[in-house]
Amino acid sequence: MVDIKNIVVIGSGLMGNGIAQVSLMAGYNVTMVDISQEILDKAVASIEGGLKKLETKGVLNAAENKSRLKASLDLSSAVKDADYIIEAVVEKMDVKKDIFKTCDENAPPHAIIASNTSTMSITEMASATKRADKCIGMHFFNPAPLMRLIEVIAGEKSSEESMEIGIKVSKSLPCLRGDRYVAKVLKDRPGFIVNRLNSPSGIYMSYLLDTCLEQGIPFESLDADFGSRGPMSPLVLSDYTGIDTGYHVRNYNAETLHEDFRPGKVITQMYNEGKLGRKTGQGFYDWSKGRPQPDFSKIKKAGLVDRGVFLAISMNEGCRILEEGIASGWKVIDDANMAGMNAPGPFEYGIKNWEGHVKKLEEFADKIGSEYLKPCDLFRSGKFVDMK
Repeated sequence: MVDIKNIVVIGSGLMGNGIAQVSLMAGYNVTMVDISQEILDKAVASIEGGLKKLETKGVLNAAENKSRLKASLDLSSAVKDADYIIEAVVEKMDVKKDIFKTCDENAPPHAIIASNTSTMSITEMASATKRADKCIGMHFFNPAPLMRLIEVIAGEKSSEESMEIGIKVSKSLPCLRGDRYVAKVLKDRPGFIVNRLNSPSGIYMSYLLDTCLEQGIPFESLDADFGSRGPMSPLVLSDYTGIDTGYHVRNYNAETLHEDFRPGKVITQMYNEGKLGRKTGQGFYDWSKGRPQPDFSKIKKAGLVDRGVFLAISMNEGCRILEEGIASGWKVIDDANMAGMNAPGPFEYGIKNWEGHVKKLEEFADKIGSEYLKPCDLFRSGKFVDMK
């Protein structure tokens, strides 16, 4: 197995920054690549700030870590000595395929090319190269230094050795909030495990957001229905990760899974108006003064959310994941969701009353006319119960 020393991170946005930082913390030499010197300078400064903050807590030596960081505007030259490459750019397949092609043409023959895509096909990206066996997925969760989960995804032609290297590298990367959890994704399907599990809830969220629009209910009132779940409420988190990211992912799911995933009126309007959240300063909330901290004790609730519907949707999608052979059992799905979303997976709790959840989902799917949300065969049968 190749000894990994040099990692190249392509894309220096929020996710790329986090990946580069944890790679430095693990002792690797890291080269960051982007298309703008201004963007790179900002990214390097951000990483340096993060390292210095950790130094004050006695976690590491900032200068020693920073000494192993380089930045480059030239992808072709940056990957010349790469052992391991992680692409973390915008969720657009043509952009990713171009990057994979350039990496393949310029990186050493042994180099692994990994994508941090949250949902897109590793197999299709690999088709742009002559080393499909060395192309894998390596999906971090945001922010990478704090979220424990990394999904390592096998494309159709990924070798077992490449997967083992990806898992080994993933396990070597530190996490500041607990032990790193690495989930092996057995099949290259949209959304992999955790995002696939949670994606159909976006159909429900689109319904809820559009209902707020139609009834003149403030969006923060819908957020208040959920309250503070983990570090951020759902709409703050949407702003943080980017309305454009969600928009692109929903359209991709509409094209690869079912038309029901298509973004609703609210998300489409926000995307068209450039209200993308944190990166533009305005989304569901105003970010001009930093991250919003809504006080839900003072915000009237919309009274629209039925948590039982979310649970039923997640259980159904978990069963689809098992049907398609993406994960080895429902405990992997539950554990991965906790590590990636700071929220329990649906099965351990929902399995006790699975028949009731099937019925609830049938009623809701009929109510909004969603074909995709109708219970799948494995969910209806209850046979998933023994697939732990």
